[in-house]
Amino acid sequence: MLEIGFHTDAFNSSYWNFEQALQWAEKNDVHWIECGAIDGVSWIHGLGYQPHIALWEDPLMWREKAEKYGVKFSQIDAAFPMSLPEGSSLGVEYIINTTRWAYLAGCTHIDTTDDRFAPKGLTNDQAMDMMKRSYEQVVEVAERYKMIIDIEPHGYYTTKPEFMEKMLAFVDTPYLRMNMDTGNTFIAGQDPVSFLEKFKDKVSHVHIKDVSESLAKSLRGELTGIAVSNCAIGDGVNRENIEKCVDILADAGFDGVVSLECEGAGGPMIEKSLAYVRSVVDKANERMTAN
Repeated sequence: MLEIGFHTDAFNSSYWNFEQALQWAEKNDVHWIECGAIDGVSWIHGLGYQPHIALWEDPLMWREKAEKYGVKFSQIDAAFPMSLPEGSSLGVEYIINTTRWAYLAGCTHIDTTDDRFAPKGLTNDQAMDMMKRSYEQVVEVAERYKMIIDIEPHGYYTTKPEFMEKMLAFVDTPYLRMNMDTGNTFIAGQDPVSFLEKFKDKVSHVHIKDVSESLAKSLRGELTGIAVSNCAIGDGVNRENIEKCVDILADAGFDGVVSLECEGAGGPMIEKSLAYVRSVVDKANERMTAN
């Protein structure tokens, strides 16, 4: 069955804290939450104006508090750009630290990605070799914690199917999978439907994003990703692709979370998005049940 969650990025611009995001989830009958990880101290987070978790916080406390709101973690975002040279040091440590925290918080998925630009001074083969060594280190720990490391199409390599295919084969393990993103693949100039069709057997978590007509006209093919939908999901030019992608997931028997990544605007925009995605997911689940 497909279940609905959301990324707390939706409330970055509202300067909410993480508990406010949990309260929104409870109010709107959403039972899965995804957030970013802060490996250290951030002044804006410390003052209560950022809807993500920091790794110095108690994961058991947040697990218990989330459960009181009827919410579980679907994924924690540790998306340091692994194609940068610093990926082999800072990125690996960041993902591993997040993996340990997520395990205690009851979460089983970690999101990772690459940079939007090819690394300077490295050939594509050199960059891929560097990332392979990094992911090998990460997966060695992930297997111990039974944590799925997802690779998200969001950068120079990950939005190109030929490179994503190689990255998903870095380690022969069920713990290295893909986080599909409908918005990033579209804005990068790919067809989200064919992208998902190619990797549907590797997908373990999904980001649902739409793209406004103005953004698509001005920047499609120039960007490799966007943080959140800048329009309500279902109101943009990616609507048809989103619906086809959900159908593909249903036909593939996907059992997991589709996570809304949409500007919250303090609630109204993401609530409109939620109503649309809920209708699409409900239809898909009905088909799955019928079959």
